[in-house]
Amino acid sequence: MAASRVSELYRTAFVTGASTGLGRAFAEMLLADGVRVWGTSRDPARLAPLAQAYPETFHAVACDLADGPAAAAAFLAAADRAGGFELVVNNAGYGVFAEFAGADFPVWQEQIEVMLVATARLSHAALRAHLARGRGALVNISSLAAEFPLPFQSAYNVVKAGLSALNESLLLETAGTAVIVLDVRPGDYRTDFEGSVLRPQTPPTPRMERAWRAFDRMMRSGPPPAHAAACLRRALLRQRRGTLRIGRFFQAVLAPFLARFGSLDLKRRVQARYFDVG
Repeated sequence: MAASRVSELYRTAFVTGASTGLGRAFAEMLLADGVRVWGTSRDPARLAPLAQAYPETFHAVACDLADGPAAAAAFLAAADRAGGFELVVNNAGYGVFAEFAGADFPVWQEQIEVMLVATARLSHAALRAHLARGRGALVNISSLAAEFPLPFQSAYNVVKAGLSALNESLLLETAGTAVIVLDVRPGDYRTDFEGSVLRPQTPPTPRMERAWRAFDRMMRSGPPPAHAAACLRRALLRQRRGTLRIGRFFQAVLAPFLARFGSLDLKRRVQARYFDVG
């Protein structure tokens, strides 16, 4: 019989970036389903609302992906306290909005180190434990930006494409096992993501301003984070593995369909028009 609650499949979970946005929605969904959740933030004080709402089942973890080895150590310490994590959701990340040549290269390097290398490090630790246990789920939150790159967010696009490539590799390596790897690719959601995007290039060019207005408009008109959490919940209950595109119908269903059967040049022209940078 199919599980009706996620806790029937996974008793413990580790969720990065749990203080806001999609990460918080994922944590709240799991907690509501009876899962014991260890959620991370660079500032554990931002996790206080979850700790107050779920004092018996939520555990705050200080974790900064800017220090990859320290983040891995925090994960392993939390796993030891939890008796192992049956579900790991790598969600934490941030955006940088600038021309590739308009910001100093360390800006881009840091984003790749934080969001791709550090996430891969946590995935490595999680997958080792899953394979040793013989079961478990690794959920890496990529983005539809892996397929439809965002203008003036080059490192973010690289990170998400790289993370999806990692997920594809792990799907092959875990084939035939009871370990689940899920590559979740969200579109635009109504989170505070755009408010936390770094904009190191000043002054912005007119093309950048037009692209930013389009990006901001898309984020503000997207579904609420609870929609993403509901999509992930259904996937977990079905023990789905592979790629899960979520978001508004156009972004998650129609655009990938058209891109699959259309030309690459057409896709580029549509994206340029979409962001008013053509």
